[in-house]
Amino acid sequence: MAESHTCKALYAVHQGTYVLQLIGEIRVPICATLDHFIERMFRDPQLHSVVIDLSKTQVIDSTALGLLAKIAVKSRRRFQRRPLIISTQPDITRVIDTMGFEKVFNIVHEAPVKSPTMTEVPAVPCDEVNAFEKVLEAHRILMEMNETNRETFKDVVAALEQPAGEPARSQDADSSYDGKWHRLN
Repeated sequence: MAESHTCKALYAVHQGTYVLQLIGEIRVPICATLDHFIERMFRDPQLHSVVIDLSKTQVIDSTALGLLAKIAVKSRRRFQRRPLIISTQPDITRVIDTMGFEKVFNIVHEAPVKSPTMTEVPAVPCDEVNAFEKVLEAHRILMEMNETNRETFKDVVAALEQPAGEPARSQDADSSYDGKWHRLN
């Protein structure tokens, strides 16, 4: 499959079930759009379940994964159940498994037999400040999921939490993170 540098978020709603489909390379620039959609979705009083379709996702970065984890957290609080992820791409499945998503999502590895009519999620501009906030929030959420993620992202979050102009302090002497948020994804 040819590599794509585009991304798209589509959604459908049917009887309180929201279906969110992520297509292409899902990275920081679309995260303001995703976060706005997530917040709007959880304000819907009719919402009762969420399906996330990653069957057409080629790449997903840790910031986008953190926003998906946010869906799991909000679903658990509101419904006391897990949202569903459809993951048919082996690379994407490996990434979500590494993050421990099987503990907070129900995951299936088969594409849906029938897909609903999808609408594009309205785009929300992502400026540098907004991107920074989304990256920090997403990585904090990932850290809260499990100890492995906590270890993986602690230096990233510590660097992001440093006031502007101060050098990032690494928790580990051999960390290669340079404190620049744009290099995360």
